Amino acid sequence: MGAVADDDSPARFASLPVRPPVLPMLAKAVGTIPRDDAAADAPDPDSGWSYEPKWDGFRCIVFRDGDDVELGSRNTKPLTRYFPEVVEALLAALPERCVVDGELVVVRPEPGTDEDGAPSSATRLDFDRLQDRIHPAASRVRLLAEQTPASLVVFDLLALGDDDLTGRPLAERRRLLEDALGDTSRTRVTSAADLTTSSGVYLSQTTRDPDEARRWFEVFEGAGLDGVVAKPLASTYQPDKRGWAKIKHERTADVVVAGYRLHKTSTEERPLLGSLLLGLYDDGGTLHHVGVAASFTTARRAELVDELRKLEIPLTQHPWARWQTDATSGDSRLPGGVSRWNAKKDLSFVPLDPVLVAEVRYEHMEGDRFRHTARLVRWREDRDPETCTYEQLEEVARYDLADVLR
Repeated sequence: MGAVADDDSPARFASLPVRPPVLPMLAKAVGTIPRDDAAADAPDPDSGWSYEPKWDGFRCIVFRDGDDVELGSRNTKPLTRYFPEVVEALLAALPERCVVDGELVVVRPEPGTDEDGAPSSATRLDFDRLQDRIHPAASRVRLLAEQTPASLVVFDLLALGDDDLTGRPLAERRRLLEDALGDTSRTRVTSAADLTTSSGVYLSQTTRDPDEARRWFEVFEGAGLDGVVAKPLASTYQPDKRGWAKIKHERTADVVVAGYRLHKTSTEERPLLGSLLLGLYDDGGTLHHVGVAASFTTARRAELVDELRKLEIPLTQHPWARWQTDATSGDSRLPGGVSRWNAKKDLSFVPLDPVLVAEVRYEHMEGDRFRHTARLVRWREDRDPETCTYEQLEEVARYDLADVLR
């Protein structure tokens, strides 16, 4: 096994032309897929847009120098110790000295049957299982590496050998990346088992055809992907700059407002709301925690505390009272659970009588929860909370992740 980088990673990778830490280049949210039809038909490979699937995982910049490998997160914190199987896959697939940008993902089998009624062999991304990989115990890390192996989907090349490629256009970086990865057993998907039982290093698809990008946007969501990213082919790599465009799904749902958390700047003299805790009922009448709504102005945070105060109830009278107790044992997905990213973060909540309904905007579901933070649209005084069920949510057609990577 290769050496795993640690706190001395800048010194360890000092001979690379691009050294850690490096903030990734980012994308700005836009409403529609940008297109340049003239450029798409032009022979110049360095003009127009390149489109890629938007992967739903952990952004990761990988540094390799011989047997030394480091996985850097979006905020430059090292992820290396959590993914030993990915380190092995990288040593088998990457050039001896390089820096690549990509996304760490975990893939799971998709339960159900196919069109012929046979057990499904389809696969999809599983962000929850990816989050579970962040664990402080080394023994647990080793076990999870075997049970839920992660892979890296690569989409950019920042350095190769002694060459810093960040100042070169994306079109050139992509060509060099394709040549650098080549075609090995670690970069080629031959079956669903490749994705769910072993770690690999896969090259993300690209296209210059905006209509193909639109098709990806519509069907790849069924494999757990997050939308489409559009990148100018002439763009250089600019760390921490939003020089790309991302197009994500957006939907609305009516949800029960079951509680709220205070903002980190809240004080006793001026309480400020941080986020609303949202719920949906299942067919059995149980209210489930499905996510949060946030992103309010300071003035609105103060107003919301005043508006919701009349709905506050003791925790013992709340449908999530047992979950709050269970959450203290460490389940980060329950209201009040411990954050796996910041154990000191206060995730306790103020319970509310679950009678208020809100319309929120959300992107997509991950299992039975909103994958990302929702946005409050308006109160729905005309809706009974008991009518806010999972049944209202759009069901996305299944799509096999293996077909995205082949």
